[in-house]
Amino acid sequence: MRASIKISAILLSIIFLTNCKSGSEENKTESSKTAGVVLVPSPAFDATGAYDKVQKQVDFGPRVPNSAAHTACGDWIVNQLKDSGLEVTEQTFQAFSFKGKTLNARNIIASYNPQATKRILLGAHYDTRPVADQDEERTEQPIPGANDGGSGVAVLLQIAEEIAAAEKKPNVGIDYIFFDVEDGGTPDSFEGNALNDFGGYCMGSEYWSKNPHKENYSAFYGVLLDMVGAKGATFLKDKASMQVAPSVVNKIWGIASQKGYSSFFLPQNGGDIMDDHIPVIINAKIPMIDIIDQKTGNQTFFDHWHTHDDNMESIDPSTLKAVGETLLQTLYQEEGVI
Repeated sequence: MRASIKISAILLSIIFLTNCKSGSEENKTESSKTAGVVLVPSPAFDATGAYDKVQKQVDFGPRVPNSAAHTACGDWIVNQLKDSGLEVTEQTFQAFSFKGKTLNARNIIASYNPQATKRILLGAHYDTRPVADQDEERTEQPIPGANDGGSGVAVLLQIAEEIAAAEKKPNVGIDYIFFDVEDGGTPDSFEGNALNDFGGYCMGSEYWSKNPHKENYSAFYGVLLDMVGAKGATFLKDKASMQVAPSVVNKIWGIASQKGYSSFFLPQNGGDIMDDHIPVIINAKIPMIDIIDQKTGNQTFFDHWHTHDDNMESIDPSTLKAVGETLLQTLYQEEGVI
């Protein structure tokens, strides 16, 4: 992901003009609703299990496309999803690094309750940054990506595992998408042409949004997880998310508050973030929101963003629990349980 990319509010407004109220109007409506929501029973979220899944990814090494670690991690994700009883699709394609190198890429899609008409899309990226462009040393070497990549993957895999083991299950369809080639965008120091409309970022989500795994695929809404495991994480309401789906944002933030996680999910708006939800919004016309660690003031992301210190020492199980438990509860709030 990248900060300070201006997204056209006009374009997003046009896309969802027939589907969304104005942000301010829906904000007020949804805020009043979430205060009185009765939470249905939902499974506990195993934060230790999620933490272990972050560790597993880091143990593979940096998951940079074309590397053995990247392939091994992708295979592990596929096996984890199959172990949870999900229908798995692997979408292979070619992308390009900002240096012009051909990258063999793979999006991984897994479906729960594939016959359900109402579907929720959950996403995260599993590749890691090939350069440490925010570090002061070894800037040309890849980062561990414990939080930036690993945390979102771990939470989604743990949610799939909890649902598979639960006696009562969500009465909606869920599609988990693990996007590839998200974090290969051009560093600020790079002099050359951008590889796509997103500065070389979000190539996997761009590909999927133009070539969905099922013809005419649609979802009621989507939730992207990115950098959701760091100590002291704060999740602000991303600008594009509030433009296209304020009701979804406010519903999730309201559930987080009811479950005691308001210190993580802050009731304030964040900035413009270029992340995997943007191609999904623009190309697939799905209102996808982003749960991403943002900071107020001059700092945009968590302390170790795009550095070699994005390792297991930066991960806090309590943050994983706050996000996993909130999102799991959100799924169970959709149309009750079966």
